[in-house]
This record gives sequence, C-alpha cells and structure tokens, in this order.
Amino acid sequence: MARLSELKFAMGLSIFLSTFIFAVFVFGIVYFLELDLFAGLLVALGGSALFILFQYLIGPVIVAATTRLHYLKPGENPWLESTVKELANKSGLPMPKLATVPDRTPNAFTFGRTTGSATLAVHEGLLRSLNKAEIEAVIAHELGHIKHKDYIVMTILSALPLIAYLIAQFALRAGMISSMTRGRRSDREGNAGAILIIIGVISFIVYILTFLVVMRLSRLREHYADAFSAYLTGSPRGLQSGLAKITYGLSISPKPPEGARAFYIGDPATAKQEIQRVMSKTHEYDLDKDGVLDEHELNRAMEREASDTWVQMNSLFATHPPTFKRILLLREIEQEMETGKYSSDHMYAHV
Repeated sequence: MARLSELKFAMGLSIFLSTFIFAVFVFGIVYFLELDLFAGLLVALGGSALFILFQYLIGPVIVAATTRLHYLKPGENPWLESTVKELANKSGLPMPKLATVPDRTPNAFTFGRTTGSATLAVHEGLLRSLNKAEIEAVIAHELGHIKHKDYIVMTILSALPLIAYLIAQFALRAGMISSMTRGRRSDREGNAGAILIIIGVISFIVYILTFLVVMRLSRLREHYADAFSAYLTGSPRGLQSGLAKITYGLSISPKPPEGARAFYIGDPATAKQEIQRVMSKTHEYDLDKDGVLDEHELNRAMEREASDTWVQMNSLFATHPPTFKRILLLREIEQEMETGKYSSDHMYAHV
C-alpha cells in the first residue's frame, strides 16, 4: 500500500542517485584530464551546483516566456477562479497564480519555485474540449503536484542530464576535431583527442542514466497526482474521461512536441504513440468486428497494452505513464470508492 512518504522517498532517492552518478562522472573527468583532484572537484561540483541553482531560479521565467502565458486578472474567468480557489482551499493550499495559454491543444501544467509562488496554467484548448467535471479533475491533478512539491524537484533534477548532455556534445566534437588534426600535433596533444572522445562517451552514458532516473520520478508523480485528484473531487471518472480526451486531442495535433513536456498533464509525443498503437491493432481488439471499440473492448485493449513487454520497455524513456495505465488506476480507485471504504488515509494505495 503506497503512502505519500513513498513519493517523498522516491524524490529523495532520485536526487541522491542523480547527484551520485554525476559526482562519479565528475571524478572521472578530473582523473582523465589529470587535474589537481581537490581543485578539479571543487570547480566541477561548484559549477554544477551553480548551474542547478541558476536553473531553479530562471526555470520558471523560461517556462512562462516560452509558453506565452497570460496571467488572469481578478474576475477575468470567474468560473475557473472559483473552481481553483475551492479546490485549493479543500487541499489546504494557498491560491496559486492562474494563467491561460493561447494553445488549441488540451493540456495543463504547474510550475514555480515554491508552493506559495506556484502557477497553474491551462491551455485554452483544454477549456474548450473538456466539460466542467473533467476540467475540475485536471485542476485537482495539478493541485496534487503543488501539494506534493514534486514539480520543484523536477526543476532541479532536470539540470543534471542537461549538463551531462552538453558535456558529451562538446567533448565528442572537440575530440573528433582533435583526432582529425593529430598529425600536426605532438603525441600528448594528439592523445587529448582520444581522451575527449572517452569523456564524451562516458558523458553520454551518464546522460542516459540520469535521464532514466528523472523520467521514472516523472511518471511516478503523475500517478500520485491522479490519485490525489480522484480523492479531492470524489469522482475518478472525471479524470478518466479527461485523460482520454487529452490524449486523443494531443495525438491529432499537428504541432511537434515542445517545451518542458514532463510538466504537462499529458505528453504529446506519448499520446501520438499510444493512439497509433491502439489504432493499428483495432482488428485484434474489435471482438464483434463492428469497426468500433466499445467500453468492454477498450478495457480489454488497455489491460493487454498495460502488460505488453514492448510498451513497458518503451515507457522507461517516457515522461508520463501510458494513459491506459492511468485510467486503470483510476478505475481501481473508483471501485474502492463505491464500497464506501475509501479515505484519505490510503488515497495512494493503488499507486
């Protein structure tokens, strides 16, 4: 039975693993470059810490600028304001800043440095595509992220894979250039090219490892936010249908995935893959061969897809859990709610 403490432990473990992997990586760079060990570690770790701090401070500014946020003025959208305020009060949270995004795709996200300064943003496409119960469920999901403070950890952690990736790019390019001009250099200078290539390869491996750690946390926090939404609204069905509409809406969007996809309630890239996969297997799931997947057939399709080995392997690199897994979790919660035994003491039991 999952508890909120398990999400907090996962966040702490993710920070530790990412930092540890990165520290070993920095040690390797210092060793290969034959730098003074103590001075090299101080410079490298200090620089990494400054980069992470910089991302923590500037990250929200970049998100706000790149998503073309429009912060709502009091009274500009009375229903949305009152809905968020009511759910925030019920959650024991301060009222977040509200914003809309002039985007036709159905999506929403939360970002910020602290609980008190968090921004909850919804796409105009979401407000048009979903009904009020579904929008409330999405808002409750985003408030779950604020309640859990996981978006702050994601902002910090996302810096480490980025640093490793940038180092890999620089080292590999510099190493290739150095190796190609080796004939005009001394042996020592020529060997530098090989060392840079080795550093580049190691950097890329570190990038993959830290990326996997961050993505695992990203998927886990979505399940916790889904469960929080189900408890807060008392109606898991609202988020079930909302997620289905969001996934379909994102899958038919001609826009390529962009921005900090991990912060959204739905990832456009994952949505396209999911819909294409199910559509390509319609003949397998359409039991009565009428060309339409009814509720029973969709349930069967979701259960089959959830246990598929390829889907599970592919999910390791995904920012979000597959939509069908999220819907199955919400249905488990709904079934428990119907028994009258569901309470806040075990709202995360099915995660």
